[in-house]
Amino acid sequence: MITALRGMKDILPPQNQKFEYFLKHTSKIVKKYGFEFIETPLLEETALFKRSVGESSDIVGKEMYQFLDKGGNDVCLRPEGTAGVVRAFVEKKLDRIGGINRFFYYGPMFRYERPQKGRFRQFHQFGVESFGIQSHFEDANIILMTKEILDFFGINYTLKLNSLGCPTCMTPYRKTLIDFLDSVHNTLCEDCHRRKETNPIRVFDCKNEHCQTALKPAPRLNQHLCQSCDTHFSALRDILDDQKIAYELDPNLVRGLDYYNQTAFEFISGDLGAQNAVAGGGRYDKLVSFLNGKETPAIGFAIGIERLMEMIEVPQTSREGYYFGALCPQAIDTVFKVATKQRQSDKVTLSYEKKSLKAHLKAADRSNARYCAVIGEDELANQTIWIKDLEEKTEYTAPLD
Repeated sequence: MITALRGMKDILPPQNQKFEYFLKHTSKIVKKYGFEFIETPLLEETALFKRSVGESSDIVGKEMYQFLDKGGNDVCLRPEGTAGVVRAFVEKKLDRIGGINRFFYYGPMFRYERPQKGRFRQFHQFGVESFGIQSHFEDANIILMTKEILDFFGINYTLKLNSLGCPTCMTPYRKTLIDFLDSVHNTLCEDCHRRKETNPIRVFDCKNEHCQTALKPAPRLNQHLCQSCDTHFSALRDILDDQKIAYELDPNLVRGLDYYNQTAFEFISGDLGAQNAVAGGGRYDKLVSFLNGKETPAIGFAIGIERLMEMIEVPQTSREGYYFGALCPQAIDTVFKVATKQRQSDKVTLSYEKKSLKAHLKAADRSNARYCAVIGEDELANQTIWIKDLEEKTEYTAPLD
């Protein structure tokens, strides 16, 4: 028997109901904020993620599904969604047109990492990207929208917040941090040595306990922000305070990608175990120019859908539509015609084989139909149809026409 690859899961009932429920209501919420749907390819040039996500990230260094295609092109399955949206934004010259562009997307992403609860090698994300607004008000808008989504589904969470500064404050801070990392060089893991050379701030993302201990006295960027970044971050916190939104300042929050600057945030849930981040994002004002576009301020977030599936409860829905069945072989053709006509206005489940009334009623109940409608020899002779209202528990016979 051929089985699904390790870390890649099918979405079958009842999980499919949660999946559809999540997409339906999350899409509805983000549309209220002015976001429009965008779809980008699963397969992109590897260079896209090396230049955007960054060579220092674990995603590029260890986890991408990367290969040469039959044309000899270096390609990979997308490990995250932002880079592809930015690539499309630049390719379609939306950066040159200017103005505000807000997009949302959902779909599968791929990372070759150790599967565990809530983490798969093929997983699904729902994300949004907002282009063209530098203001801290848009940062607050994105965080409020993420909060509204999680609140709708009844997810328990803690909001963590940090500022990753800008090139003005990062340049002197980088030297200060490297000096510190040199002083604890022998206690750091091999990954942190690599990060020190490529993007030193990423050492704070290390999960190694020895590294975390060694990094406790390290200087933090939020203590070295320039005036502009400090003002931006303070203004954002003022809005959150005014909206009575609780948050924790986390100087270790650097996210897993190199393109972030200024605002970074994560929503974490204690109901998930070790992999507890359910949503996260931040500002990435330089990414459009990194990908050869006109410099454009941008901010976004992504939600890991599988991580929420464990916690989402789909409300019990009322019965809907019709179930049609035949009690004798001769009635199947008539049942098919009636069901096809009824489907023009209602949801219809149709059985193509003769069954007993008891079997049809069971099947109708499983399909959550409101009405079970069947035709047997007597109904066929009288041109009638027997109907049971499965919600009201009433039954009657009606003319076929």
